[in-house]
Amino acid sequence: MQNSLLIAALGFDFVLLVLIGFLYFRYRRLYRAYDAFMRGKDAETLENTIMALGEDIRDLRAEDRANKDAVRVLNKNQRASFQKFGVVRYNAFQDMGGNMSFAMAVLDYTNSGFILNTVHSREGCYLYLKTVDCGQTEILLSAEEKEALEKALGYLDR
Repeated sequence: MQNSLLIAALGFDFVLLVLIGFLYFRYRRLYRAYDAFMRGKDAETLENTIMALGEDIRDLRAEDRANKDAVRVLNKNQRASFQKFGVVRYNAFQDMGGNMSFAMAVLDYTNSGFILNTVHSREGCYLYLKTVDCGQTEILLSAEEKEALEKALGYLDR
């Protein structure tokens, strides 16, 4: 009975010895990785790195603010620019060949702008300009001018 108890204790000691060896090798590998990590930087260099990163973050925030301001200005300018167009070519006089005359509507974001109507004849070219405010005009429009305005407003296919 004492022999079996001794054998069990030796077996248990062997298992513990193997486990200690395994854990020792794992510890050494972890220590080597830690040592390699810490050897590259001393505390002063690490502090400088952290300070430089903080400076970079401040610079990025300032640049982000400047970019946002620039985008606001671009959006404001884009809304004020002409961005909707409608063109209709037509034959103003039956005795002339081809569609030399045209009506062109040019509008901004608020549907304000102008309608340019160019009438070509044998004697010359006549140019008419009518203002558009919020998609409406004070002056009566011809059929071609109405069509150009509707194209610019998106009511008709271009």
